[in-house]
Amino acid sequence: MSKLRSIETSFKGAAPHFVGDGFRVSQYFPAGKNLLTRFSPFILLDYNQPHYFEPSEARRGVGAHPHRGFETVTIAYDGKVEHHDNSGNHGVIGPGDVQWMTAGSGVLHKEYHEEQFSKDGGMLHMIQLWVNLPNKYKMTKPKYQPITKENISVYKLSNHEGEIKVIAGEVKGVKGPASTFSKMNIYNVCLKNHGKVILNEPSEFNTGILIINGEMKINNDSIYKENDFILFDNVEGEIILESVSEDSLAIVLSGEPLNEPVIAHGPFVMNTESEIIKAYEDYNSGKFGQLNF
Repeated sequence: MSKLRSIETSFKGAAPHFVGDGFRVSQYFPAGKNLLTRFSPFILLDYNQPHYFEPSEARRGVGAHPHRGFETVTIAYDGKVEHHDNSGNHGVIGPGDVQWMTAGSGVLHKEYHEEQFSKDGGMLHMIQLWVNLPNKYKMTKPKYQPITKENISVYKLSNHEGEIKVIAGEVKGVKGPASTFSKMNIYNVCLKNHGKVILNEPSEFNTGILIINGEMKINNDSIYKENDFILFDNVEGEIILESVSEDSLAIVLSGEPLNEPVIAHGPFVMNTESEIIKAYEDYNSGKFGQLNF
């Protein structure tokens, strides 16, 4: 029998709060559990569980704000969100799409409900993940990757038991479209008909799973439900996911740790306190650009 990868802990996110007036999120880390270095290169996970927004002529969201030193990854399950930044990038994502913004040396961006979605109202269901940049890429030029559902790579499970949608990295020989600055695998596992799948992540990768929909049995043992986050030990072994419900969905986050100091303050994530101070100085002196874009 193959060795199974053991579970270190499981937990739910912090109590939901609003970011701006458009995103009702539960923060899994660092607020729910401080995993700033333990789960490198992932440094923040905000989960906007399904939340209905009434129709509105006013666009809900978050106004222009700065970032430096990391990347924001927004994964949409329901609803539509629009993005603008002062590097000239603009995009709208809906169910199945992903937007991947590299803040790098510094960018101003804003995120809000897409115009028609705002007018119609509807269910918003999304994840925003912050991915740390290695020291040598902290000051890289900002960029934006719009990843549509049509471009996301899919691995089909046998017997119509579901599929794996690979956003970044490689799973079972299938490579995701996202360009990354360090090694990582990010993918959705969609199981149907009580399907089962065996995952093999490198033992040195920090690996965690968030249950999005339904219930899953992990490693033929414990059952985890919607909104549970499962963090695995850094040991060799397979991870067996089995859908207990008819349909289930989970996102897997797995990455090689950067093994570098992490200093996070507000919208900036750097390696030293002096770099954080410099980021604030640059922002306050207008080096990030103007807010009216």
